[in-house]
Amino acid sequence: MSALLPVNATYAALALLPLALLLFTLVVLRWRAHEAASVGMFAAAGVAVVAYGLPAEALSVASAKGVWDAVFVLYVILPALVFYHVIDRADGFEALRTRITAFTDNELFLVLAFGWVFVSFMQSISGFGTPIVVVAPLLLALGVKPVYSVAIPLIGHAWANTFGTLGVAWLALVQVTEMQSVAVTALALGVLLWIPNLVAGFSIAWIYGRMEAVRYAAPMILIVSLIHGGGQLAAVTVIPPEFANFFAATVGLLALAPLAAWDRYASATDAIEKRLVMTEGLTPAADGDGTGAVADGGVATAADAAAPDDDLMSLPLAALPFAVLAAIALVTAVVTPLGDALGSLQVGLSFPEIATGLGVVTEAAAPYDPFAPLTHPGTFLLASALVAFLVYRRKGHYEAAADRADEPRTGFSRAVLATAIPASIAVVSFLVMAKVMDHSGQVLVLAESVASVATTNTYGFLSPLIGSLGAFMTSSNTASNILFGGLQQQTAAQLGGLSEPLILAGQSAGGAIGNAISPGNVILGTTAAGIVGREGDVLRVTIPWVAAVGALVGLAIVSLNAAGLLGVA
Repeated sequence: MSALLPVNATYAALALLPLALLLFTLVVLRWRAHEAASVGMFAAAGVAVVAYGLPAEALSVASAKGVWDAVFVLYVILPALVFYHVIDRADGFEALRTRITAFTDNELFLVLAFGWVFVSFMQSISGFGTPIVVVAPLLLALGVKPVYSVAIPLIGHAWANTFGTLGVAWLALVQVTEMQSVAVTALALGVLLWIPNLVAGFSIAWIYGRMEAVRYAAPMILIVSLIHGGGQLAAVTVIPPEFANFFAATVGLLALAPLAAWDRYASATDAIEKRLVMTEGLTPAADGDGTGAVADGGVATAADAAAPDDDLMSLPLAALPFAVLAAIALVTAVVTPLGDALGSLQVGLSFPEIATGLGVVTEAAAPYDPFAPLTHPGTFLLASALVAFLVYRRKGHYEAAADRADEPRTGFSRAVLATAIPASIAVVSFLVMAKVMDHSGQVLVLAESVASVATTNTYGFLSPLIGSLGAFMTSSNTASNILFGGLQQQTAAQLGGLSEPLILAGQSAGGAIGNAISPGNVILGTTAAGIVGREGDVLRVTIPWVAAVGALVGLAIVSLNAAGLLGVA
């Protein structure tokens, strides 16, 4: 894409309009995601055609690309719903909750273990929203309120979004920029990503029970963060960076066993008076379908009202689908010949070159953004669900769960589609909006507007914001790095006095943090937790966190640059 765009206040304000409308309708008016996304999509199209000179044919191509991008996400949403209901209808989540609390009934420990440690491990091997899909129902089963069951893993997994998924986002950044030093940039990223990791641990504890919970959980948080952040930072210096997060997240997961055996966390505590994220009780739902409504207005699943645990499945059986999912993801990622063979089958579409009246040219793509269905997270979720279904049916857990239920449950297909349809509309609208803004030049104008008014210090502070903007627009740190990596590098060189490794690290760290507000991840989470339509409530929790952590990362960049550390240009 190349252009001489009018980078001024008028065009920047017009480009900002679709985003402002989207956030206003989602967060302030609390519209459902598919309603707010539709407003943002039509606003982006209007600005693109009227102000940015995007022809009708080009608008069609950009929209079609957005729909194709949505296919990748939808193939996670539908399998995730199948995965969830296969487990839930056998009372698998209730079994997990009761069996795990037999080891420790310390709620805060369990919330941190799942919402920070386990979700980071899942991000290290899978990514693409799968960790949120897996962990949100687990937190819900533990009694976490629905909105927080989505917001907590969004916060907890953000730090792992660059070197996680075996370094997909990192490799994209390396590919699109000619780095002065790959090693120094990886080291700078390791330093910056430690910030969202540490802050995530303390933030989750604060969300759970404010300062009492922070003080109580501090030893665990500091130990785990030393393993996560320190381990990843050390690993990038001795092993390929794309394996650094897997190493740190795996060690962090293994550390849970000795931490659970520590007297401080081995049992429930009365040191925390307020448990703000936990559901205290269930009340009948307004629609009378047998589910329950929790205190914050979310909907609790049938598992929340399950019978006593005498005849529930064992912990190994309840954990089976998650273990199968982790094993498939790990084997296909680590065993390169197998992953390459499965990934050789790719599906993609071809699109022609398009141009706007302002000179923004998007080259033809043949194929555009192909994906490999056999290594797609959706396939892994379906395979894991199939294994669980066959095992649970053979052992009679579906019949036993049906006998325990107070009322007949909704049909399987109906339950899946009831959630999938509004979620799918929202995803398509979000990604069409993003692609129209990208191909018309609106995204580039926003980024260059920030760069045009920046000084050396202010640009260092704002560089993570650009990365977060990219992640919000594309629901991907990888796509954000591809979209803005080159721009960040060029701007750093033009301003002078800025460390290229720090600016590129700020770009990817910002993209990682921005995943906590990316619409795709938020919708995947609300879908898995059964609260589609409450995406605005989730964003009310995660947006302040992203802003605060982004500011901390920006301050770290300014300080390190001023001290002459990590490769000042």
